[in-house]
Amino acid sequence: MKLRILKSEVTNPWFNLATEDWIFNTLNPDSHTLFLWRNSETVVIGRSQNPWVECKTDKMAEDDVFLARRQSGGGAVFHDLGNTNFTFLSPKADYDQDANFTIIINALKKLGVDATLSGRNDMQVGDRKISGSAFKHSVDRSFHHGTLLVNADMQKLGDYLNPHPLKLQAKGIKSVRSRVANLVEFNDAINHETLSQAMIEAFCEHYGQEVEAIPVEELDEAILAQEPHLNKYYQQMADWEWRFGKTPEFSHHLETRFDWGLIDLHLDVKQAVIAEAVIFSDALNVELIEALKESLTGVKYNKDTIGAKLAALSEAQPEMASQVTDFSAWLVGAITG
Repeated sequence: MKLRILKSEVTNPWFNLATEDWIFNTLNPDSHTLFLWRNSETVVIGRSQNPWVECKTDKMAEDDVFLARRQSGGGAVFHDLGNTNFTFLSPKADYDQDANFTIIINALKKLGVDATLSGRNDMQVGDRKISGSAFKHSVDRSFHHGTLLVNADMQKLGDYLNPHPLKLQAKGIKSVRSRVANLVEFNDAINHETLSQAMIEAFCEHYGQEVEAIPVEELDEAILAQEPHLNKYYQQMADWEWRFGKTPEFSHHLETRFDWGLIDLHLDVKQAVIAEAVIFSDALNVELIEALKESLTGVKYNKDTIGAKLAALSEAQPEMASQVTDFSAWLVGAITG
């Protein structure tokens, strides 16, 4: 069986996740492939997750942190340049998940770290998690990817992965937090380059190949122009409709009181669009409540879009502008994204 090693020089997560899709869907699965990469500051959510439940999307936007949705399942993770990410691709008939974990364990042994497999997905040193994985299979190929915590900023992990208490009743998968550790806590000489080299060596050794005999293919953004399939996947990963619009159906219940009345708002959201807005209120102006409901229905669940729609209502109905402005400031402040 041939071996193939790919390594990304790009830290844009949409490029790297698109590369994964390109590897999975397009490359000939006649070899065992190892892809190594890392991302700039990013929250990566699973295919069936709700970004508003999993992370503080407003703070991420303020800090220029990427949001990415991967094709596979699993929970939300924070990536930065202190993470090393790996992807294994094998023909389905020759796929061996245990072999992949063995390669990682052997790579870490080269760096003086004794890791063990925990359950089906995670790896740990002692009782602390240092790696998580997810998996995907098709008719002729199988895919295993994950992340290794090398020197990740744990404070930022907490900053972005602790969502606001939004009273969201969400369908889909919700993440479970684990006690984690960086590999530098066990060997302060470990970095992305040393770990990548150890992974490459362990990968070749496992399959009985000489490291020098397997060229490492360096990937950069120029490849987008050369590979139409890769560029297509990149455009998908970067698109709002993929990152937010693929969110499973959820509802959001908010309450507040203004001088002019109580607002009890229920939003049903499907594919990140408000499908129905129900408002209970003791406000005297019934037309205001109906106008608010109408303005919200069919709008993207996004504070900028909602703010623009309510601003248009305020301009079109100056007699209720004051109340609409109150309502808009409150709702836009309550919604993150």
